[in-house]
This record gives sequence, C-alpha cells and structure tokens, in this order.
Amino acid sequence: MTAGRRITGRALTASVFALAGVIFVTSFNTAKGTDLRTDDSLLKLSDLIQQRSDRNGELDESTGKLRDDVDALARRDDGYTHAENEKFDALQKASGTERVGGDALTVTLNDAPPDARAAPGYPEPQANDLVIHQQDLQAVVNALWAGGARGIQVMDQRLISTSAVRCVGNTLILQGRVYSPPYKITAVGDQKRLRAALDRSTAIQNYQLYVQAYGLGWKVDQRKAVTLPGYSGTVDLHYAKPVP
Repeated sequence: MTAGRRITGRALTASVFALAGVIFVTSFNTAKGTDLRTDDSLLKLSDLIQQRSDRNGELDESTGKLRDDVDALARRDDGYTHAENEKFDALQKASGTERVGGDALTVTLNDAPPDARAAPGYPEPQANDLVIHQQDLQAVVNALWAGGARGIQVMDQRLISTSAVRCVGNTLILQGRVYSPPYKITAVGDQKRLRAALDRSTAIQNYQLYVQAYGLGWKVDQRKAVTLPGYSGTVDLHYAKPVP
C-alpha cells in the first residue's frame, strides 16, 4: 500500500469517528438522559390522533354555529314565498342538518371481554372474532335506515348521505374523529319498525352468532323523547377527476 493511500485511509477513518461523535452528542442532547424508545413524555401517535380528533370536533361545532348564523341572515330577506321556505325546510330535515326528535332505539356494540372463551360447542376464538368490525356497524346503520329511521346518530355525530362508517384496527373513524368501543347507534323513528328491521337483517343475525359464541356486546334500548342534533360538519362533496 502506498503512503498516499495510507494517508487517505486514515483521513477517512478519522472522518467516520468524527461523524459518530456528532451523532452521539446529538442523541444525548435530544434525550436529555431519557430513553428515547420508552420515555412516556414523548408524544405517541395515538395521542396525536386523539388531539386531531378533538380539534376536528371543535371545528365541527364552530362550523355548525356559523352555518346557523348564515341561514338566519339568508332567511331574513331571502325574498322566497312561504311555500318555498317550507320546501326548503323539508329538504334540510332530509339532509340531516336539522335537529330531529321522537321515540328512538339505541343499539350498543362492544368487544368481547379480555378473557373471553368459546361457549360450549363453538371453536376457540381468533383475535378477529372478539372485536367489532366495520361491517357490524354498517349492518346496524343499514337496518335502521331500512326500518324507516328519520335520523341516525353514531356516537355523538349525526349521519348524512355522505357519511362513511370506517374502522381502522379497533377504532372507529367517523367524519374526521376517532372513537373506541363501546359503540352507540341511536335512531329516531317507529320503535317497532326499527326493531323488526334489526331482527330481519341477515348480517345482524350472523353477528348474533358471535354474541352467543364469544360474548360480543349487543344491547338494544328503547328511548322516549330523544333529540338528535343536526349534522354540523362540512357538506362539500369531493370527487375524483381524470388525469389528462
């Protein structure tokens, strides 16, 4: 090996050690004596998601108040006839942006207990057998609409035509907000028709098998004089456009 190559190799080695030293110092200053992997003071992803969910809830509330103000100003001097205003009111009720009240059913779905075991005659459960899935929530919502519900609320949010019930892992994501079980679905309408629609649903009948086998939560409560709030989020529609 020539002298020039030895000098170059030594210089490269020195540069590597210098870079390693910088990394160690930076890591120490960042950690400040804590474990970067386990320090509870560091913001976890779940905390960030919950913060964003809470913020979305606050924005929905403020949006609803602003919409009420705009509607009030528009109605004051809108120039429409009484019949036209009545038609507009009917459309608002159908859209889900207005409060709706009356008798209701509340359906509660919940994961199985942590120590759940199979009932006699059933195979031992897999992990997916013990939690609420997106199709379970959708089955209840679809059945309640089929039963003539005049309005449906999932957790604390009113559903509209563009609402999508989505589950990621063990959480529900609805209109930008995140929820954990138990999940409550409330529908205003004729209680007998709503209950009959739940009983007719083949998807819910399948869910009931898991209730019997593994203890998934299922509860239906009749309620009187319930008022569901109007939807307060954005109603802008977003759609795909072809790329030229």
